[in-house]
Amino acid sequence: MTTAAVIGCGDVSSVHFATLSKLEDVELVGVCDTHQGRLASAVATYGVPGFRSHLTLLEDLRPDVVHITTPHNQHSSLAVDLLEQGVNVIVEKPLAHTTAEGRRMVEAALRSTATIAVCFQNRYNATSQAMHKLVSGGELGAIIGASATIMWQRTAEYYLSRPWRGSWEGGGGGFMMNQAIHTVDLLQWLLGDVVSVSGRASTRLLGGIIEVEDTAEFVAEHANGARSAFYGTLANAFDAPVTLDIVTERATLSLRGDLTVTYTDGRVDTVPERVLESGGRAYWGASHELLIADFYAHLGESEPFWIGPKEAEKSLRIVKDIYRQSYPDMIAIVA
Repeated sequence: MTTAAVIGCGDVSSVHFATLSKLEDVELVGVCDTHQGRLASAVATYGVPGFRSHLTLLEDLRPDVVHITTPHNQHSSLAVDLLEQGVNVIVEKPLAHTTAEGRRMVEAALRSTATIAVCFQNRYNATSQAMHKLVSGGELGAIIGASATIMWQRTAEYYLSRPWRGSWEGGGGGFMMNQAIHTVDLLQWLLGDVVSVSGRASTRLLGGIIEVEDTAEFVAEHANGARSAFYGTLANAFDAPVTLDIVTERATLSLRGDLTVTYTDGRVDTVPERVLESGGRAYWGASHELLIADFYAHLGESEPFWIGPKEAEKSLRIVKDIYRQSYPDMIAIVA
């Protein structure tokens, strides 16, 4: 039996708790949160011991795996502590709230005997898997370029209920770090490593409520010669579907929930996305459960998990590069 604990009992932890309840041979043995109310609720709901300190949890329980679902600025300190003690880790995105802390996690993972995964679960979506197989297989020819959009809404209440989301110190950024980073990750995974990026982050709607951005755009050049363009905002009047289009020599791939592949010879294929279970949040993607289950299935193997700190560092660096261009007078804060 593999034992697991969860540190951070806020919103996204519900996905981790739900997944753990479905995994055979995995037992939840403890929870941890510095917020007494959230901790008490988790203890009552899941019937396991609760801790205010992760160090006490480790000392008392020594779980095989710890899930980190805390605010961004706690990811690195917790993960490094766990990895140094040989405890396996699943951490929510982004990797960390600064590039320096992200690099610290990469180095800790290289030194550790433990395994770590970062939750870029949208790579497990049926549509993402299909797109990756098509563009990497060579049958579509060279990739010409891609574009992506996120047109969502977040209210003042969203930020006021969790103030860390709207702060540089707590979140390490706003829209790009908390929402758009999944799409940034997909663009660099599907098109290849980004070698340069030119972008701008700004606050269009929620100024006075948040100190971070709610809107951003960028153009990225990829190592294979392809170019991607992105625009996103949380100032939309409603949540629209994420769009991602890739144009190759022999086909156009268009993601609008489901994936449509239109070939230059006139053929059209459709890849449906998995239906999110009721009660879930569509913007988290449909594949948290698949990533977590895959992580547990590969525990004990010598190879690192395929979405670990080194891989997750790529999207963090892209986002932070855009911040440095957008806030040159705040580089010490935004980097």
